[in-house]
Amino acid sequence: MDRSFLKRISDYCWEIPKTFQAGMRVPGRIYASERMLDHILRDNAFKQVANVATLPGIVKYSMAMPDIHWGYGFPIGGVAAMDVNTGVVSPGGVGYDINCGVRLVRTNLTHKDVLPRLKKLVDEIFKNVPCGVGSTGKLKLTTRELDEVLTYGSEWAIKNGFGWSEDLEATEEGGRMNFAEPGNVSRRAKERGHDQLGTLGSGNHFLEVQVVSEVYDRKIAEQWGIFKGQVTVMIHCGSRGLGHQVCDEFERRLVPMLSRFGLNLPDKQLACAPINSDIGKEYLGAMAAAANFAWANRQVIMHWVRESFEKVFGKNAEALGMNLVYDVAHNIAKFETHTVDGKKMKLLVHRKGATRAFAAGRQELSAKYRATGQPVIIPGDMGRASFLLVGTQKAMEETFGSTCHGAGRYMSRKAAVRKNRGRRIDKELAAKGIYIRWVGRDTLYEEAPEAYKDVSDVVEAVEGAGISRKIAKLKPIGVVKG
Repeated sequence: MDRSFLKRISDYCWEIPKTFQAGMRVPGRIYASERMLDHILRDNAFKQVANVATLPGIVKYSMAMPDIHWGYGFPIGGVAAMDVNTGVVSPGGVGYDINCGVRLVRTNLTHKDVLPRLKKLVDEIFKNVPCGVGSTGKLKLTTRELDEVLTYGSEWAIKNGFGWSEDLEATEEGGRMNFAEPGNVSRRAKERGHDQLGTLGSGNHFLEVQVVSEVYDRKIAEQWGIFKGQVTVMIHCGSRGLGHQVCDEFERRLVPMLSRFGLNLPDKQLACAPINSDIGKEYLGAMAAAANFAWANRQVIMHWVRESFEKVFGKNAEALGMNLVYDVAHNIAKFETHTVDGKKMKLLVHRKGATRAFAAGRQELSAKYRATGQPVIIPGDMGRASFLLVGTQKAMEETFGSTCHGAGRYMSRKAAVRKNRGRRIDKELAAKGIYIRWVGRDTLYEEAPEAYKDVSDVVEAVEGAGISRKIAKLKPIGVVKG
């Protein structure tokens, strides 16, 4: 496909000029290797990068990470920072699964320790953590309890016995956005969420038992408690039906209000409102509440994973060394201060299918990570690998401290089902030493490794661009899918 309109900034960065499309306020930038460009251009998600560049108040660039693919309004893999005084907030820039994210748990166990009990362990986790479309959990929250979850996030979970106080130090935002407004979350959204806390959900969400197959930076890995041959657990999920409902309702409310705000957008899916408008503030309060629900959700799931290990190995989770390495958000908008053209600015940074990647020294990081930089967790597909990275100063300078969030889909779910129907993907994974439990007729077809870009290529691009750096590689040995 013709790529003559792209300006090469570096081997891993390509610019869409402001002249590409009428109304662009800033250029677009795509972080990718040259061999990844053809698929990115065929997918047309680069047009969404240009569309985002038309939004009021956008600063510096509209950006996309190498896992970019077509999304709702914003591309998945998109990053956009807005001036808090002149900019807008867009639900499409956060996504439907508010605070979809991932956390990594270390253990003292090795592959050799776990292999004889792997099936028993995965079966126990599958039994203990509800998963699948519309799955409900073991917790049925009252209205008051749900409002407390929406207000306090992971803090609520730990106060109620689901985890350890030190888990908060290893969670982005400490597991709680303090401007959450449960009153801004509709009754319908709360109805969808009241029995879904502690559930994995479906689609690309997963829970994996993994083994550290490579360590690239031994010093930082040791500081984070990571070593080669170690068994870890990765949990990938979000705010379930509650977050989806919040996004859907605000999207529908904002579209007819665009003319009131004098907004003429190239795509109605970019529906937005000034950050300081009443509805802008209302959405942000609801989004923060949904984000807190997601953090609490992952916290509860992690607690039940720890219990599963305890039952299978006959030791408590503390003795097994099951400390949280980190928890990162992938779909969120956050108020942050960044240096732009030599001046400090308060910005609202939208990350949709992108991960915060703060460098050493940032005050937002807990003392545990301030000296190393933030752990960045990049999940791959269930047949290949995931990666643990660290944030860099170049990310702070170029991408508002942002990097990729995963492998990124290579084909749609429908296309993947058509291509893979009839395959015994569970047996193919077993031949690679991966034991899987799943719910849903088409789950394995939709989530086959070939449906995703190779996460190694994605990580190569962000490391080549200098916006994050590899620490360790993690290969799956046991998988639970919704």
